[in-house]
Amino acid sequence: MDKIKIKGGKALKGTIHISGAKNATLPLMAACLLTEKTLRLSNLPHLVDISTMANLLVQHGVDFRLDGCAEDGGHVGEVILLNAQQVDNFEAPYDIVRKMRASVLVLGPLLARFGKARVSMPGGCAIGTRPIDLHLNALEKMGAKIELKDGYINATCKGRLKGVDIQFDKVSVGATENIVMAACLAEGTTILNNAAKEPEVTDLVHCLIAMGAQIEGADTDKLIINGVDKLHGTDYEVISDRIEAGTYMVAAAITNGDILLKNVPMDIMNSTIEKLDEAGVFIKEEKDGLRVKRKNRKIISADAITQPYPGFATDMQAQFMALMTIADGTSVIKETIFENRFMHVPELSRMGANIAVEGNTAIVRGIDKLNGAQLMATDLRASVSLVLAALVAKGETVINRMYHIDRGYERIEEKLAAVGANIERVKE
Repeated sequence: MDKIKIKGGKALKGTIHISGAKNATLPLMAACLLTEKTLRLSNLPHLVDISTMANLLVQHGVDFRLDGCAEDGGHVGEVILLNAQQVDNFEAPYDIVRKMRASVLVLGPLLARFGKARVSMPGGCAIGTRPIDLHLNALEKMGAKIELKDGYINATCKGRLKGVDIQFDKVSVGATENIVMAACLAEGTTILNNAAKEPEVTDLVHCLIAMGAQIEGADTDKLIINGVDKLHGTDYEVISDRIEAGTYMVAAAITNGDILLKNVPMDIMNSTIEKLDEAGVFIKEEKDGLRVKRKNRKIISADAITQPYPGFATDMQAQFMALMTIADGTSVIKETIFENRFMHVPELSRMGANIAVEGNTAIVRGIDKLNGAQLMATDLRASVSLVLAALVAKGETVINRMYHIDRGYERIEEKLAAVGANIERVKE
């Protein structure tokens, strides 16, 4: 497994291009199963999770082709063609699903178009259990027969799924995406109440509409889907990654650097920008991108509570905590989305950070400096928080199990090195 070595203390200066959003790309790729026509997606990041979804779709029978790459050696986004005309395998096997929970997103499209699907149960994950009861209950209400056996979800439907009113007990991005795709080919009208409003969900809705779906309520918590007989292909550009953009904003701030970020989705980043502004980070939109640097010499402590969009994203919590470890004062960070998303705390503590955890709340007392250490990556966002901390730490930090970061950050060591970081990947 690869590791990363970082010698901290360098202020980062230069330009970083923000990649396409992984969390938007994965459901968009699954949407190809809804039509026999070709779906062309552009601005894709080159990530392990994207390759995993591609492998899953190919084993279903999807024809997958690269259709070129943007400039700058692929840093600006790949283009792919997906055609599901010859799908002949309706099983998503354990060996693939265990690598990535988003694999369950093939369930709704397969069931809606072919009337059957067999998908391995995704189980829990490092940041806590994420049950798929909301997915299954909604599909059953739409007329599907669901059987759980031998670790698999066996779903069948006689004829088309039926449009119904669905009330989600809690906000779920994955359930919203799965059911909105299934509802596109259902008979009648489906109403999703308490639907997730995340930009990645809205991006999927816009793509489905471009494919011929009839959906009302994009950007709201109530989606109305009038089922159609079939969808067609389209050419669609994936939105930029708001979490990657937020991560590099923190990189500029934590190192007292000056970074210009390009391709930043400003309109969907208000909560992150507001929180960083509160912490003393200068963020200004310029002609060529978004300028990020400190307002003054010190970072100011600020409290944060993770919430569904448009609130402060749980996927930015670990990065923000890394910034707060060197802030002037004490901050309180409360995690309300996942029950086990403080796994970065012990590793940050190894670097000298002063953090106390009480249930779902972390109390962070800022210190003057962090120190390099041997660290272990856990989940995706926790791991990148260690990279951020290492950039400002005194001495060398070694972060093991880089594959976690590779799931969601495209060429992170290259992007950081290009703005002055002393960072290298060590292959094993």
